[in-house]
Amino acid sequence: MKDEQTASRTHIASVAIATPPHTLDQAELGRLAHKHYQRRLSPRSMSVIHALFSHPSIKRRNFAIDNVENLVDEDLDARVARFTHWSQELSTQAIEKALAQAGLGTSDVAGLVVNTCTGYICPGISTYLIEKLGLSRSVRVYDLVGSGCGGAIPNLEISESLVRQNGEGVVVSVSVEICTATFQMEDDLSLLLSNTLFGDGAAAAVLWMRPQGYELVASARRYVPEQRESIRYVHKNGQLYNQLSLRLPDLVRKAAAQVVADVLAPRSLKPSDIKHWALHSGGEKIINAVRDELGLSEEQVHATRSVLSEYGNMSSPTVWFVLRELEKQGVAPGEWCIMVAFGAGLSAHAFLLRKR
Repeated sequence: MKDEQTASRTHIASVAIATPPHTLDQAELGRLAHKHYQRRLSPRSMSVIHALFSHPSIKRRNFAIDNVENLVDEDLDARVARFTHWSQELSTQAIEKALAQAGLGTSDVAGLVVNTCTGYICPGISTYLIEKLGLSRSVRVYDLVGSGCGGAIPNLEISESLVRQNGEGVVVSVSVEICTATFQMEDDLSLLLSNTLFGDGAAAAVLWMRPQGYELVASARRYVPEQRESIRYVHKNGQLYNQLSLRLPDLVRKAAAQVVADVLAPRSLKPSDIKHWALHSGGEKIINAVRDELGLSEEQVHATRSVLSEYGNMSSPTVWFVLRELEKQGVAPGEWCIMVAFGAGLSAHAFLLRKR
């Protein structure tokens, strides 16, 4: 019965990532900030920037722009064009690698779900990918926006349902963020923190019904809409500005613990039963807060810290980067793994997995 149940569940066949080629370490970025903003920002803001860029939790980040200095006073139409180009390019790279890892081709793709929160184009990213990848013109595609850093898991839930409906073929779940397309710099702590934290990237996961890969066991979500002002984008002069509360670590800690309990308790599982944790790399303070609330060891958040160090926070794709890092470190058949992501809403999402 157990084997039959496993065979009837959707599995993650493969996960692949893509990052833009332009990489800068935090020290270089700090010097650029000093060069361009020392006369625009207050001495206090410049002091905060220096401290943030010097923090050891992040070493480097990737940027979807040929010259990062072009972010200063970037033309708004050029910014939209840059988002449109790089969201397609990074998504394509991730999809092609994920399909190749699973031994599949684009002709096997029956569904595609794409999420982002750092840009808006109409028609959505998915239509560009149909053309770029040569997908079937009758493929089932969906574009999701507005879920913030936690968007990969709602995407995964929808992708899972598509696999179940289709039966044959595979569904590709794609998370892509061009965080630099929302770059702003003012005497505002939210913006100062964002500019030292976020990077660009994409991730793709291939889902199928074969009992191979990571079994999708159960998911849960927890929304705290009355706290939406604590983590969100706001519009000013027709542009997106990131807004982050200083209370965010405490808010995320509680929401993450609740959503983990929601997915584990019905299966008589506790956090101590889960060996592998793919936690969103939201930042040093948030990682520490979630670790302590869930009673995790430093070893269990090593992959999360590693991704933060090498890539920064890429918003929604980040949790996939962490799962991929866990896989590189080694997940044995039968072991439990849980993906936990959180972001705008305020929302927290969890998906319980088991390696086959």
